[in-house]
Amino acid sequence: MDLERGILQNSSKGKESWKTVLTLAYQSLGVVYGEISTSPLYVYRNTFAEDIGHSETNEEIYGVLSLVFWTLTLVPLVKYVFIVLRADDNGEGGTFALYSLLCRHAKVGLLPNCQLADEELSEYKNHSCGVAAERSLASSLKTLLERHKVLQRILLVLALLGTCMVIGVGVLKPAISVFSAVSGLELSMSKEHHRYVEVPGACIILIGLFALQRYGTNRVGFLFAPIVCVWLFCISAIGLYNIFYWNPHVYKALSPYYVFQFLKKTRRGGWMALGGILLCITGSEAMFAGLGHFSQLSIKIAFTSLVYPSLVLAYMGQAAYFSRHHDVEQEYHFGFYVSVPEKLRWPVLVIAILAAVVGSQSIITGTFSIIRQCSALSCFPRVKVVHTSSKIHGQVYIPEINWLLMLLCLAVTIGFRDTKLMGNASGLAVVSVMLVTSCLMSLVIVICWHKNVVLAVGFVLFFGSIEALFFSASVMKFFEGAWVPVALAFVFLSVMCVWHYGTLKKYEFDVQNKVSISWLLSLGPSLGFARVRGIGLVHTELVSGIPAIFSHFVTNLPAFHQVLVFLCIKHVPVPHVKPEERFLVGRVGPRDFRIYRCIVRYGYHDVHKDDNEFEKDLVCSIAKFIQAGSGGCNSSNDDPEKGGGNMTVVGSCSTSHPVDAELGESSESERVMKAKKRVRFIVPESPKIDTGAMEELKELMEAREVGVAYILGQSYMRVKPGSSMLKKLVINFGYEFLRKNSREPSSVLSAPHASSLEVGMMYHV
Repeated sequence: MDLERGILQNSSKGKESWKTVLTLAYQSLGVVYGEISTSPLYVYRNTFAEDIGHSETNEEIYGVLSLVFWTLTLVPLVKYVFIVLRADDNGEGGTFALYSLLCRHAKVGLLPNCQLADEELSEYKNHSCGVAAERSLASSLKTLLERHKVLQRILLVLALLGTCMVIGVGVLKPAISVFSAVSGLELSMSKEHHRYVEVPGACIILIGLFALQRYGTNRVGFLFAPIVCVWLFCISAIGLYNIFYWNPHVYKALSPYYVFQFLKKTRRGGWMALGGILLCITGSEAMFAGLGHFSQLSIKIAFTSLVYPSLVLAYMGQAAYFSRHHDVEQEYHFGFYVSVPEKLRWPVLVIAILAAVVGSQSIITGTFSIIRQCSALSCFPRVKVVHTSSKIHGQVYIPEINWLLMLLCLAVTIGFRDTKLMGNASGLAVVSVMLVTSCLMSLVIVICWHKNVVLAVGFVLFFGSIEALFFSASVMKFFEGAWVPVALAFVFLSVMCVWHYGTLKKYEFDVQNKVSISWLLSLGPSLGFARVRGIGLVHTELVSGIPAIFSHFVTNLPAFHQVLVFLCIKHVPVPHVKPEERFLVGRVGPRDFRIYRCIVRYGYHDVHKDDNEFEKDLVCSIAKFIQAGSGGCNSSNDDPEKGGGNMTVVGSCSTSHPVDAELGESSESERVMKAKKRVRFIVPESPKIDTGAMEELKELMEAREVGVAYILGQSYMRVKPGSSMLKKLVINFGYEFLRKNSREPSSVLSAPHASSLEVGMMYHV
């Protein structure tokens, strides 16, 4: 299946049959719910690791069960399933998807090369729920955000902070899941032997897990859903057994009355225990982030019909067992495996390890996806992205991030060697992401949905208060492991901010030093330069004007190609751009100049084609632009000085049914030799092509047959003398270090070395 076609099929998930919905719901168990389903392994153990007793009255265990039940109900079920899932960005979810949604509706994005034409994309504003009144609070809030750059930067930092915490979860969640699963061995061997097996065993599993990432989940993904299904069946069945065998009246603890009794009795200890209870909702954000692979309905069905009941039964069963056992050894107290019948412990241990691996896999894949998303929107250094599946567009693998996560994960496992410390760290990362989601979601309710501001305030006050309570308990454990996600977030946030700032400064320099189109027009029809055969592609990030590298190039070498294309490949804040809207083509100067501007737009989840396919689509789009003339396609009327004239939206060759148009004369043998370079043009059905357009097409074909040359700019930035020390550190050292050690843009890497020409420039910003 073609990648773009697969993406478009995924985007039409609203018209699914029930069979498709149920199939997606089943598949989502392995991809989305592996993380939250393994939380019973460590919730009670981490909660009772604090100074909380376990009295004969069972007030503590009942209070914890009640807190777990209501936390599971209010956050994953009510907040995410019924509210947040509706805030998808054209089928995509996650923290950055919310930010992208706000950028389009309020123009608060800081992407430098945005155009009015981007707002005409079909996916740009199809999420809007009506239009806000001009004098409404929503309109006032929108205007406030658009006018103040400081608020826009705060919004960006908030989104990046949530992203950094997601990366932190990607480090901590595999460690605590695998370590907790392996800890079941403690009941089968002595303490002396156990400490020599637990950490090495967890490390071996983690190394294997990260080593297999390069193969993707496509080959073994069919096993994920059955593993999670078996795991959920096991914990729910064991829970039912413990309820009926040990304490059938444990259901009474679901009453919120026991929450107040627990907090009243335990006071500060109960408040500190909230950091352990918080772990029962780790993985809730994965429901929202998993929207790119599944539909809202399928995720809702899977959670409400299977995941949620199974987790409730599992926690009730553990509470029922502990309510009748007050004399378990302190070392094993409140561990998951203590409540498992002895004859089932080894099979359950194996299933738990497999479920932990599946849960870890989902968060690792999610980390790859969100880093790729940030990189596409110029908020993270460029990294190598490997697509591990030709059918599912969201399955990616990033080698550098994979090995970095593995090293950090092993460091956490070896350094902490304790689920309590890992839980403290993981809890702070999870609740931080949820707080960011609540803040962004409140803005979406007002700005994108145009709902009453009271609803947004009510949303953020209700759910924000719950999450703030958990956050306060987690922060109090800063020196007991919670410092890890803070340190990771600081490092990654610094990298993101430095890269984004450097990218903006580079673009500002390009804009300030671009050459006016009037300069080109003043040269006359001959342009004053020698024209050589072939097509010259001048890569630039500018969407208007002539880049400084071109004037620098012709100053040193006064010649350029017979067909010149200023090519800008950019990302827009939508998940996908339809192939028929991919190219934006226009002329620079009169027709006789044979100079074009082509802007290629990708969404932050789109896949770039290889160089051969891209060359074919690029030339084909210019040919269709020539054939269409001035009125054959959708056009975007940009200012000539800013956009180079009327820009026309042209689809790629894959969106039409082209007919070979062999312009010019060539022998049969020449056609066979040049088959790989043949360009497919579309012959219009209505009026015939005029003579001028025919000659232009012929010249384009001849230039394509000769070959394509890539003119690439290599820039080096230095701050101006007299700049502040902070700016020098950020640009001269921070940004330049990241630039030298990051990957080149995909357009540069795909350009054949024999056909590439680099033009170097030094920037002073």
